[in-house]
Amino acid sequence: MSEANTKPEPAQEMEQALYAVRQKIYPRAVTGLFANLRWSVVLFTQALYYGLPWLSWDERQAVLFDLGARKFYIFGLVLWPQDFVFLAALLILAALALFLFTALAGRLWCGYACPQTVYTEIFLWIERKIEGDRAKRMKLDKSEFSAHKFGLKFAKHAAWIALAFWTGFTFVGYFTPIATLAHEFVTFTVGPWETFWVFFYGFATYGNAGWMREQVCKYMCPYARFQGVMFDPDTLVITYDMNRGEPRGPRGKGVDYKAQGLGMCVDCGICVQVCPTGIDIRNGMQYECIGCGGCVDACNQVMEKVGYPKGLIRYSTENVLKRKYSDAEILRHVFRPRTLIYSTILLIVAGALITALTVRVPLQVDVMRDRNALARETAQGLVENSYRIMVINMDAEPHTYTIKVEGVPNIKVVTDVSSLSVEALSSRLVSVRLQADPADIKGRTAKVTFQVSATENSKLTRTQQTTFFAR
Repeated sequence: MSEANTKPEPAQEMEQALYAVRQKIYPRAVTGLFANLRWSVVLFTQALYYGLPWLSWDERQAVLFDLGARKFYIFGLVLWPQDFVFLAALLILAALALFLFTALAGRLWCGYACPQTVYTEIFLWIERKIEGDRAKRMKLDKSEFSAHKFGLKFAKHAAWIALAFWTGFTFVGYFTPIATLAHEFVTFTVGPWETFWVFFYGFATYGNAGWMREQVCKYMCPYARFQGVMFDPDTLVITYDMNRGEPRGPRGKGVDYKAQGLGMCVDCGICVQVCPTGIDIRNGMQYECIGCGGCVDACNQVMEKVGYPKGLIRYSTENVLKRKYSDAEILRHVFRPRTLIYSTILLIVAGALITALTVRVPLQVDVMRDRNALARETAQGLVENSYRIMVINMDAEPHTYTIKVEGVPNIKVVTDVSSLSVEALSSRLVSVRLQADPADIKGRTAKVTFQVSATENSKLTRTQQTTFFAR
């Protein structure tokens, strides 16, 4: 058989590339400014995540999303289903912030605060502590099965599973009081839904951070696919300065690289070894880059050792690399139309949300007509309409309310209760009858307004308009 017959067709080569077996990445540990910054964010976010459910506020859990009672507790703020607009505003703020930060400095969220990045960093730290550095881990995986290898792998996965389980437990603790949940787990009385979500979230953490890692960022995350349209030539991204680095090549220390026709890049490959997604930043900007800055720290250390200026790999912009302006002018180009528009909209929405929360009245009133009878005549010759009023006390304190009605002269309010008292964070349904002289009503109907006010706080007032039928 000739060589021509043995050479794979182009379609076969493409198929082999598409279905290639994943090559495991062994990220090398790195220290430096961006590594320290990344770990600071990891420690802050995880202290917040694991610690918040254990904080108390007014004899209850400080942060609790009680889906059964349909109440969200956030310290002193209690949100009800009627407050869905605040959740919508928060989602809008998150989207606008993502747009703004991406336009300013690329994938900051991905590189520093994304849960996938955070837990991958933690799982990698555990792996390094148990199995050793990059070279030791690669050697261990290539070695034959032994008791030593089994022991290291077992210890690593046991630590991963324990952390993943605690992560899932904490997640459910935001929806079920975490102290109650802990007691139920100890006494084996935990409910089926809590059990499912603890193990589901734990399994997702274990699988994504322990096994899939960069695959999530490269193939599953939609942000990696549309981030490019949010960049512009003035966006700060991780860049390799080809003008300084090329042509790359090894050289001895103290050798005049310019005399040899070389650039500053010594072609050590450490920038590739520290990359959590396994890319070579020297090949240009790639969608797999999460902007973590690991290659920047690694390259700066190498440059320092060989006595070259730092910054061969750095945060920079396309316009700087094209020599349209200097590094010193980057900040001057931060305030450009795109970022100004994002910032303005972000400030407007944030201001509106803060204002709405500040003036929010923790009282909801719903007036429902008695549909069995539109109107009836009393023994005194008055026209009577019946209503049911749902008073929802959304405050953390109990209140007593009064009901007034306006819209018809001399209209009377008749209730079956002597005092309309509603406990904190609860509701009460009360029947109300309105009686009016038909001579005071022009036409068949009249618009009336119910006003429900707290007796001890006039600011807790709600009004709702409804219809009064004269006949």
